[in-house]
Amino acid sequence: MDLVVILGDQLTPDIAALRASNAASAIVLMAEVGTETTYAWHHKQKLVLVLSAMRHFADELRGLGWTVDYVELTDPDNSQSLDGEVARAARRHGATRILATEAAEWRVRELQRGWSAHTGLPVDIAQDDRFIASHAMFDTWADGRREWTMEFFYREMRRQTGLLLDGGGQPLGGRWNFDSENRKPARPDLFMPKPLSFAPDARTQGVIDLVNARFADNPGRLERFGYAVTRRDAEQAQAHFLSAMLPRFGDYQDAMLTGAETLYHSVLSPYINLGLLDPLALCRAAEAEYLSGAAPLNSVEGFIRQIIGWREYVRGVYWHEMPGYRDRNALEARRDLPWFYWDGQTDMNCLRQTIGQTLETAYAHHIQRLMITGNFAMLAGIDPFQVHEWYLAIYIDAFEWVELPNTLGMSQFGDGGLLGSKPYAASANYISGMSDYCQGCRFNPRQRHGADACPFNALYWDFLVRNRDRFSANPRLKRSYMVWDRFDPDEQAATRAHAAGVLLALEAVAARRPDR
Repeated sequence: MDLVVILGDQLTPDIAALRASNAASAIVLMAEVGTETTYAWHHKQKLVLVLSAMRHFADELRGLGWTVDYVELTDPDNSQSLDGEVARAARRHGATRILATEAAEWRVRELQRGWSAHTGLPVDIAQDDRFIASHAMFDTWADGRREWTMEFFYREMRRQTGLLLDGGGQPLGGRWNFDSENRKPARPDLFMPKPLSFAPDARTQGVIDLVNARFADNPGRLERFGYAVTRRDAEQAQAHFLSAMLPRFGDYQDAMLTGAETLYHSVLSPYINLGLLDPLALCRAAEAEYLSGAAPLNSVEGFIRQIIGWREYVRGVYWHEMPGYRDRNALEARRDLPWFYWDGQTDMNCLRQTIGQTLETAYAHHIQRLMITGNFAMLAGIDPFQVHEWYLAIYIDAFEWVELPNTLGMSQFGDGGLLGSKPYAASANYISGMSDYCQGCRFNPRQRHGADACPFNALYWDFLVRNRDRFSANPRLKRSYMVWDRFDPDEQAATRAHAAGVLLALEAVAARRPDR
């Protein structure tokens, strides 16, 4: 008898472990365990999404003829660990071997590697072929390169998949990348579409009640939970995005607008990361929108790049660099994460809007994450591991393999430039240009010091000065250093003094999360 172990982010009916067995001679184990619900201080909506999607997927498998042994979190016999539940199920069913698909996260793959010793049974761990680039393929691409430029990796993914290529293997439109066309600020639009929302069914409501009772102190709120928890609903969300939002996604993918939480973003990443949507099939569907004339090339290329480019790239970096990657701190940032990251209570409107939205929905789009919450943390010298812990806990689509390189690498420059050629540092000028947040803020985005000065400004210049030895030769930052050197000494001193005051005030409100 095969025991096929399916994890909470492996909700795909033809995943490798299931293909390696058959419904007539296998038991599928799915288990909700305490170690997985508490390894991060998860947002309540993230817990509801994963647990409800798991329960619905068990029904989907049963409908396909599989026998599913599903262990709920509140089962009195639940050992509350994956190791314990695998061992219990192996004994319960008299299993002769264990089948699994490789876990997406390092720590869980290490658990899988110990299951044979734990149970005395052979364990077959299949490669997760839902990704385009295998570990070996990424390692071959990366090894020997002086710089791991995502753009070049992305082109390899385009060639491998054939997406947006002509008959001669050249990029449609004559360019690989249309990112320069995708940086328009947005204006309020009453007719702006929104991602589909799904009313909780009885099963999801049961999970909501469980999370409210068992994880009452976790961050986030559940009143607005409306994520898809079934494959059918996730596919409806995909179809809605492709028809209603993809055509304008490219133009406004970097914009931020008060009250427009998603703009034209798909909010499909949680469904892709759980296995409810196939990423390559989604890219081919987006390509079909361009080929039919329904969506422009800049939008379709930008969307596809996020999936087969950036998503595949950060997974490759994660597995190539773990387990030591999470401990990197190239800028030697040591400050504690300010408490307002957990409650949203700050006078800086851009942070208040982004964090408040995140607490309500467990979602913020990539520019809000990179250029608001991430930018501020890096400028302020926040410990990148604490920033990583926050992102992993708070976002609906955050699993360590995708979140850690995005946060520690791209957002915080903690890996010293492995992912990015320069730190994503910006003053209030960027935020003012790409959002309307500054209009509703008590701080002035044009002032560097003084009572009304936006903290981003002084912190930006202070960050550059603190790290001058590291960045002054960077060709993408030389202009900024030239501007700083033209400030008169009094202006420089006043700006740095204001930054010191901001940092001192941050230390007064910094706190580790209360479950530690």
